[in-house]
Amino acid sequence: MIAISILSVSAVTRYIRSLFESDETLSGVMVRGEISNFKRHYSGHCYFTLKDSEATLKAVMFRSRAQFLKFEPKDGLKVIAGGQISVFERDGQYQLYVEQLIPEGMGELSLAFAQLKDKLAAEGLFDEARKIALPLLPSAIGVVTSPTGAAIRDIITVAKRRYSGVQLILFPVQVQGPEAPWQIAKGIEFFSHTRQVDAIIVGRGGGSLEELWAFNDEKVVRAIAAASIPVVSAVGHQTDYTLADFAADQRAATPSQAAEIVVPDVKELAKYIISLRNNLENNTINMLSNRRHRLDNCLSSRSFQRPELMLADKRQMLDDYIQELRESLCKNVLNKRHSFNIMAEKIAMLNPLAVLERGYSIIRTYDKRVIRRTRDTMPGDVLEVVLADGTIVVKVLEPEER
Repeated sequence: MIAISILSVSAVTRYIRSLFESDETLSGVMVRGEISNFKRHYSGHCYFTLKDSEATLKAVMFRSRAQFLKFEPKDGLKVIAGGQISVFERDGQYQLYVEQLIPEGMGELSLAFAQLKDKLAAEGLFDEARKIALPLLPSAIGVVTSPTGAAIRDIITVAKRRYSGVQLILFPVQVQGPEAPWQIAKGIEFFSHTRQVDAIIVGRGGGSLEELWAFNDEKVVRAIAAASIPVVSAVGHQTDYTLADFAADQRAATPSQAAEIVVPDVKELAKYIISLRNNLENNTINMLSNRRHRLDNCLSSRSFQRPELMLADKRQMLDDYIQELRESLCKNVLNKRHSFNIMAEKIAMLNPLAVLERGYSIIRTYDKRVIRRTRDTMPGDVLEVVLADGTIVVKVLEPEER
């Protein structure tokens, strides 16, 4: 008879876990799949599921590894995850403990660049409207770069050749490595806050994408965008842009070109000033000549030579205007008077008293009601007969109609 041992749930789970961890294939596996249900816990741990068309696999990437990711994992992203498959004892579920996460079809840095570029562009950090114009003749320029690299030597050489009086102030930083982004951002903020320079050059010589990555760091890009004085990016990578280039007020392909952009050539400025002076002198001479010609014309004019004649002409014109006004007023008065007389005659013809003068009369009752027909009276009615010179009171004996 075979004895059957009875195990606890935890013992069984622990045993299964040991089988997973002792399997060489599962202890170092690379899994291709699509991320779904991605969650980044406040602790920094990342939890997600890898899936393909036929199956799913739970996965976790702890903060100690996730903090070094250059890109942001998201649902739908196809990746290759490397790590160890083991059992999570509390749930009795196997899952992939991810040590490495690589985007499939696109390098990790390229994906991180695209994601951060989209994010910062949406915030307006690359907008042309927020860019600051460079000063015409800066007296001091801040340079944020390595003190031992070729970039600072090129900037000094070009700047001093173009304008020996310009002051260059170096803020020494690392331009690659984990400390580089923090130091570069600190240098930009230092010059922006102290405002002891008129412009800032930020950059380094050429290199690979990995070597230039500090200039794609979010801290550096935000420091450039927030600077209160103009910033010129000078990352020596002519074909590709860094995010610092997009945020800077102006981009230079190399540190030498940055110095040429920021520092004016005093010899060329001197030539330009001389040409401006010559133009000013010529314009002044021409203007004075024109003004002198106009003055001569004024001095030789009839009005200036014989001003009394001009006044006599004006006086005569005034007399003519007064005469025309007087005649116009008289004519207007006569017309109005004639119109008034005609109107007065018409009114007089319509005056009832004028009709009475011609032998007519008005018959009315004592209450002043005018009698127009014989049937308006009765025998015995007492009426008034209004004549031109007075009134007669009469009594009706018998009204007779025709």
